[in-house]
Amino acid sequence: MYKFDFKLDDFQEEALYYINEGKSIVVCAPTGAGKTCIAQMAIHKALDEGVRIFYTTPLKALSNQKFRDFSDKYGEDKVGLLTGDTSINRGAQIVVMTTEVFRNMLYGTNFGSVTDNLKDVRYVVLDEVHYMNDEQRGTVWEESIIYCPTNVQIIALSATVANSQQLTDWINTVHSRTELVYTDFRPVPLRYYYYDSSKPFDILPLLTPDGKLNKKIKPESRAKAFGRRKAPQRSAAKDIVSVLYKKNMLPAIYFTFSRKKCDEQMEKCADLCLVTEDEQRQIKTIVDEYIAENPYLYSNKHLDYILRGVASHHAGLLPAWKVLVEKLFQKGLIKVVFATETLAAGINMPARSTVISAVSKRTDSGHRMLTASEFLQMSGRAGRRGMDEVGYVTIVGTAFQSPEEVAELVKSDANPLESRFSPTYSMVLNLLQRFSLEEAKELILKSFGYFSSTDRLKPLLAQKQETDVAIAEFKGFKCEHGLTSDDMAEYNKIKNTYVEYRKIQKTLKKQLKNKSEEHQKEYLEFEAKTKSFLKRVHSFACDTCRLYRKHAKEIELLERFEKRAKKLEKSIEYEKDVYWRKFLNHTYVLEKMGYIENDYPAQKGKTTAAIRAENELFLSEIIFSGVLDTLKIDELASVICAITTEDLRADVYPELPISKGTRKALNKIKDIRRRISVIQRDFDIDTEMYINSYYSPLIEYWVNGGEWEELIEQIGAGEGDVVRCFKRTIDVLRQLTVIPNVSEELAANARAAIEAIMRPPVDID
Repeated sequence: MYKFDFKLDDFQEEALYYINEGKSIVVCAPTGAGKTCIAQMAIHKALDEGVRIFYTTPLKALSNQKFRDFSDKYGEDKVGLLTGDTSINRGAQIVVMTTEVFRNMLYGTNFGSVTDNLKDVRYVVLDEVHYMNDEQRGTVWEESIIYCPTNVQIIALSATVANSQQLTDWINTVHSRTELVYTDFRPVPLRYYYYDSSKPFDILPLLTPDGKLNKKIKPESRAKAFGRRKAPQRSAAKDIVSVLYKKNMLPAIYFTFSRKKCDEQMEKCADLCLVTEDEQRQIKTIVDEYIAENPYLYSNKHLDYILRGVASHHAGLLPAWKVLVEKLFQKGLIKVVFATETLAAGINMPARSTVISAVSKRTDSGHRMLTASEFLQMSGRAGRRGMDEVGYVTIVGTAFQSPEEVAELVKSDANPLESRFSPTYSMVLNLLQRFSLEEAKELILKSFGYFSSTDRLKPLLAQKQETDVAIAEFKGFKCEHGLTSDDMAEYNKIKNTYVEYRKIQKTLKKQLKNKSEEHQKEYLEFEAKTKSFLKRVHSFACDTCRLYRKHAKEIELLERFEKRAKKLEKSIEYEKDVYWRKFLNHTYVLEKMGYIENDYPAQKGKTTAAIRAENELFLSEIIFSGVLDTLKIDELASVICAITTEDLRADVYPELPISKGTRKALNKIKDIRRRISVIQRDFDIDTEMYINSYYSPLIEYWVNGGEWEELIEQIGAGEGDVVRCFKRTIDVLRQLTVIPNVSEELAANARAAIEAIMRPPVDID
C-alpha cells in the first residue's frame, strides 16, 4: 500500500481503514483539513489493484485543475478527463469528470450502456458533496448516489455540515455499507479580524479571548454608506491590503460579491508595491511563456495589474486568464486576488488570509445574510497547511451589518444539507426506460429529500402533535353526571329542535284568528309536540348543570381542533409525497404529448431521455417540429444559443442584428413554448423554457469567422460570459450529433457549427 511522506491525521487514518474494509465513506471536515489526501488514498489503492476510479467535481474548472494535478502526479497515460465539452483518455484508470457527467453515465443513453461506462470502476470520489445544497444542480448528487452500483465504493468529501450523520445514514440505506468520518479540527487555526473604517490603518481582533465581541469595534455610519459625506471616501480594499502587507499576512483572497467590484478593487490596489523586483521578473517570464501559447491574451487589460501582484478572478474573465491567475497565485507571485465566492468551491488557491467584503449579499429575491456554511467555505480558504501556523480572516465593516451580527455568524455552526431533489422529464423517461412505474417509485422514494422529510416536516409535525394533545384534553372532560360528548350532542340537537318548534308555534298562534276548527286542531297537535320536545330537554341533566357552558365550549373547540388535525394530516401527506407527485405530473405531460405510451417511452421519449438541458421536452419539441432542419450553420448556432441562454443580466441587446432565418425560427419556437406552457400549467409544472437572443448575433458573427476583439467590442458582458454561453451552445449542438431520431443533415450541421465555434479563446478550458 502507498505510504505518504507525512504522518496522517486521525480522521485520515480512520478513512483509510474503512476504505480498506470495502466500505463507502462520508468525510466531513473543515476546508483545508486534508480531505483530498483521502481521495488520493483511494487513487493509490485503485492503481495497486489494477481497477479504475472516477473523481467527480461540481465545476468544470475544478475538474480541469484536478486533471492537470493528477496528470503531473500519476502520469498523463493514467488520467482521463470528461466534461460537457471535453473527452480525453476516457478509458484511463483515473478519470476526472463533472458530477453531471457521472450521473449521465449512470443513465446510459448517449454515453453508452451503464455496464460499459462503469467497467472495472471500483471507486468513485464525490468531491464537494455539500453541493447537494445547490438550488439549481443539487439533485445531481442525489441521483448519482441512488443509481451508483452497490459494488462501487463511494468516497464522499464534504465541507462541514450540521447533518453529516443523516447524510451517511441515507447513503447507507440506498447504496451500501457507509461510515461517517468526521472532524472539526483545523490543522491551521483561524483568527478573525474586523475592518472598522474609523481606524483605516489597522484591523481589529473581532473577538476577545473569551469569545465576546471586541468593544473597540464601532458600527459603520449609514450616512457615509448613502454618500452624505462630501469628503471622498477611502478605499477599504486598499487600506486592508496595505495593513495585511505590513503585518505579513499576504497572500490573500479578497472575496466580494460583484464582478465589477473585483475589477475596481484590483485597480485601486495596483499602485501598492506588493511584489519584489525578482518576483516581478518571475511573473513576466511566466506570463510571456503563457501568452506565447495563448496569443489572444496579449492585449488583456489586466496584464499591467498582474505584473504588480494583484488580480481579479470571476466568471466574466476568460477561462485561460483565470488559469494563469491560479497558476501565479499558487506560486505565491500574486499577493492579492479579488474574487467572487465561486473561488471558495475547492479550487486550489492556498492563501494565508481571506478578506470577506460583507456578510450579506444580493440575490434574486433581495439582500440576505450569508449562511454559516457560505461563510465557513470562504473563511476556510485561509491558512496553508505546512506553511502557516495561523490563517487570518478579515471581515469588512459595512453599514448593512452590525458587528454583533458578524460575531454571531463567525461563531455559528454549519447549516444542514437540504435536499434539492426534483424530478425532470429526462429523469422520468430514463427511469421508465429501465424500470416499471412501481420500481421507479421505489427509486424516487430513495431520495435524500424523502429520507430527511421528517426534518422538513418538523414544523407541521409539531403543530400536529400540539393539536392532538389539545384534542385529548378536550375529550378528557369529566362530566359530573357521567354524560358523554355524544349525550351532550344529543341534548343540543333536541334543544335546538325545541327552540325551532317554539318559534313556529308562536307564529301559528298569531295566525289562528278566524281559522277553521280543523286548523285549531292542527295547532293543538303541534303545541303538544313542542311540549314533548321541552319535556325531553328537561330530562337531560345538562339542562340544570352548572358546567354546561364549559362542556359546550370544550365540544366546540374539540370539533374545531379535529378539523385542524385533518387539515394538518392532509398537508403532511401532501409534503411526504411531493417528489412522487412531481414525478407523476411530469409523466402526465409526457403522456399527453405522446412521449410515453403504457408507462414506457415512445420513440420521441427515447430521444428526450438522451437530452441534457434545462427543459428537455422543450428542446425535443423544437427538434421534432423541423424548425432546425432548414437552418444554415450560423443560424443553427444562433437559435441553439438563444434557447440555452438564461443570463438574466442580458437585458440590453447588442447593436448587431440577428439573421432573418434565426428570427423566423425563434418566432416559431415561441409558439412551441406557449403550447408547452399551457400543458405544463395544467399539471402544476413550472420548468423554464428560455428564448433569449442576446448572444445570438455574436455567435453568428463568430461562426462566420469574426475576430474575437471586434466581437467583444459589441457587448457589455464579460469575455468569460460569452465563452460560457458559446460552450453551453456547443454542449447542446454536440447532443444533436448523438441523440437518436435526429436527421443526419441536422447532425452534420451541428458538427459543422461546433467546428466553427471551437477556436481560441472559446476552445480553451
